[in-house]
Amino acid sequence: MNKIENADLFLSIIQCNKGIIYKIANMYCKNVEDRQDLFQEIIIQLWKSFDNYNNNFKHSTWIYRISLNVAISYYRKEKARKKINSPFSDSLFNIEGDFEDNKLLEQNTLILNQFISELKELEKALMLLYLEEKSHKEMAEIIGITETNIATKIGRIKTRLKLKFLQKEI
Repeated sequence: MNKIENADLFLSIIQCNKGIIYKIANMYCKNVEDRQDLFQEIIIQLWKSFDNYNNNFKHSTWIYRISLNVAISYYRKEKARKKINSPFSDSLFNIEGDFEDNKLLEQNTLILNQFISELKELEKALMLLYLEEKSHKEMAEIIGITETNIATKIGRIKTRLKLKFLQKEI
């Protein structure tokens, strides 16, 4: 396959699966500029690894795996950079939600998103895939751990999130 055909194939795969990349960027980055940077970084890494794509896996599995790895690395770097540049928590300055009168479902969704954003990188990735209704088998292929380990980790995460919701209500 020549370079033009290879590039066309890559672009069509990305076009069909760009929703995955957007979801991951939205999950790991709070502001628009960071999401755009992460999106670009994911695309670059996907292109760099495109020649090594294994046809035994679905394109979406390959995209999830690369995207999550890039997002986790980006998140770690960004978190370290923000600690150095701003010793204050972002939540200290985020007051827009305090003035809105949201419905219970919207409030719970916001709370759930907040709780998920506080999870460790791997746990955040698992919850993203869980909320995408991926099977344990698909998650195992994407993350690179066993299905049993996936089930155990998700069970523990769900228990912790339930406890956080209960504590929030008290």
